[in-house]
Amino acid sequence: MLLVLRDRAYRRLFTAQVVSLTGTGLATVALGLLAYDLAGARAGVVLGTVFALKMLAYVALAPVAAAVVHRLPSRAVLVGADVVRVVVVLGLPVVTSVAQVYALVLVLQAASAVHTPAYQAVVPRLVADERRYTQALSLSRLAEDLEMLLSPVLAAALLLVLPGQQLFLGTAAGFAVSAALVARTAVPAGAAPAPEDAGLPFGARVRRGAVLMVRTPSLRAVLALDLSVASAGAFALVQYVAVAREAYGGGERTAALLLAALGAGSLLVAVLLPRVLERRPERAVVLGGLAALTLGTAAVAGGLAVRGTAGLLLVGALFALVGAGWAAAETPVGRVIARSVRPADQPAVFAAQFSLSHACWLVTYPLAGVLGALGLGRAALVLASLAAVAAAVTAALWPRPAPVAAGVAG
Repeated sequence: MLLVLRDRAYRRLFTAQVVSLTGTGLATVALGLLAYDLAGARAGVVLGTVFALKMLAYVALAPVAAAVVHRLPSRAVLVGADVVRVVVVLGLPVVTSVAQVYALVLVLQAASAVHTPAYQAVVPRLVADERRYTQALSLSRLAEDLEMLLSPVLAAALLLVLPGQQLFLGTAAGFAVSAALVARTAVPAGAAPAPEDAGLPFGARVRRGAVLMVRTPSLRAVLALDLSVASAGAFALVQYVAVAREAYGGGERTAALLLAALGAGSLLVAVLLPRVLERRPERAVVLGGLAALTLGTAAVAGGLAVRGTAGLLLVGALFALVGAGWAAAETPVGRVIARSVRPADQPAVFAAQFSLSHACWLVTYPLAGVLGALGLGRAALVLASLAAVAAAVTAALWPRPAPVAAGVAG
């Protein structure tokens, strides 16, 4: 999987992603501390609103941003988004009201809604070989999982020697280093739009990525895939603390172990996936992943009935299964997009996928919270059922590989 890192340009781009993700993880912790400083007992409401603004920015602004910057050089777009994030993050430690936090967070997430799809669209141009592109997708998945697992640890270590608000300086440094690395990277120019697309009005450009996803059979399946992943993932991410505390009487350490199990399953599959995809088609891998995360979430309902250490170990193993299925289902999507649409359309489609996948999370996050209040086992079963229905739709929409005719070498 490390062969792709021999490419200097990709290595710089991937390092920029890792540094940027580290900064994002520090910002999450720092925002929690800032919310408490400004709002006290209402900090949870403030932080919940901040996360809602993040999701709304991702859903609403990613396609718009792609339409705005579609003629700009990719490197300039990536560097510009990082510079905006640096400026915004440096402003957060000096805010004096919750309203100012909301305004700056909205700008920050708008910049991220530009940066992430632009990065996703650049990678297949930089790494044209499909085998190495698969390795790049797995490395990106590893980076995202490690950010989730290690950023809180890094933040805790920094808080031993720094005031909480200075974590924003670490975030700004991460974005600044990312911008510097991208600025030094030779990014291939994107394909020019086809003559029939060059004169599209702005509204049509905003809708173009979503329209292409709906019209392309394999990408229609991706829309259902996103809902399946978000259903099972929302239960794990929203309810892991409640599972640790209410079902097993544990504390923060127990909750952290459940989250670590989720991440460990995802990390393991991300490492193995490049070899698996050399032997198996994306359809089989994705559907296997959806089956794993659906069954894992449903089994949690029964696992919660097993008390004590044995029950905790069982539920931890099921969380790992959900994480493994999540990685198997989601990581190959970049390959499917890169193969299914013209290079000129890839930025719009990556932006649409980014937006629509987050729209699924915007639905399943609060649903998981509401269902959890009715019982953790019931929540797991309902969300697993939703994941199963979406997985069945994915299977129905995803075209089967064309059979190889007799006498034709495969």
